[in-house]
Amino acid sequence: MAVFNRRQFVYGSVAFSTLLLKACSNSQTTTSTVGGEGFKIAIALPGTITDKAWNQSGYEGVNLAKQKLGAEVNFVEKVAQADQAETLTDFARRGYNVIFAHGGQFDASVEQIAAQFPNTFFVCVNGNLKGENIAALRIDHLQVSYLCGIIGASLTKSNKMAYIAGEKFPATENELRGFELGAKSVKPNIQIIPSFTGDWNDVAKGKEATLALISAGADVIYQWLDNSSPAVLQTAADKGVYAFGNTKDQLEVAPKAVLTSAVKRMDLAIAYLAELAKQKQLKGQIYTIGLERPDILNLGNFNEIVPAAVKQKALNTKQEIIDKKITLPEI
Repeated sequence: MAVFNRRQFVYGSVAFSTLLLKACSNSQTTTSTVGGEGFKIAIALPGTITDKAWNQSGYEGVNLAKQKLGAEVNFVEKVAQADQAETLTDFARRGYNVIFAHGGQFDASVEQIAAQFPNTFFVCVNGNLKGENIAALRIDHLQVSYLCGIIGASLTKSNKMAYIAGEKFPATENELRGFELGAKSVKPNIQIIPSFTGDWNDVAKGKEATLALISAGADVIYQWLDNSSPAVLQTAADKGVYAFGNTKDQLEVAPKAVLTSAVKRMDLAIAYLAELAKQKQLKGQIYTIGLERPDILNLGNFNEIVPAAVKQKALNTKQEIIDKKITLPEI
């Protein structure tokens, strides 16, 4: 296993006799090669692979694909918005068969470069694109946030809850909408206060936003952040308010605050699409995975402070969504 700075990529072509190295930023790329079938997978991540949230799940996904498919895998972490197109282009030039752009914020960059590399399939995770060699992989955030809305509304005392995310785009807007719809199914007059910090990883911004929302009266906080999510959860615990984990089961991060988590097994979802790609069955469409796949989307462990009746109501509602007795169309 070799570790390189983010742009120390080797353009492996017989036309070149030298190594073209470009070093910049403090991000890291790890390349691991196994098997001999030549199937190559890469992922570009906006944050760090140790965030115990969104980015870690994406990293775990390509490594699961490596184990299952015998693929060569590569990743880049902490990709800034200005560097997205170059990072994706570097992977495509190196002949990666499928490249995962791990976040809706990559959509514009994928749209910009995909046509230049018709032999590479780009997967926009949380994206909103489809094309000849572009697919989107979505988790039905609206479904699981609806359940969290029910739970939160059942426990709030102030009748105010909050939603915090890094950026505003279709996936976060749908999650916010689901949370509000679920809450209002319990308490029609409940208030949901949204906050978009502009940064998924800035701990100070996450904590500052949490404190501001608590000051505004919110006593339940649903967060979708990356490296800054533990700060939000711990701040909620310190201030005696409730919160929800996201992506990973985050109950243990702040056991005094976390009611349950919106568990999104992005690792399994990514490995699933990678397998389709290897079988040449991946299509230029939007793949949406909902509660009908509990191995991928589900509620996490419940805190013992959640009343049994509230837990049961959430679980009953989950089954009604699976059975299509409740439908929640996306924005």
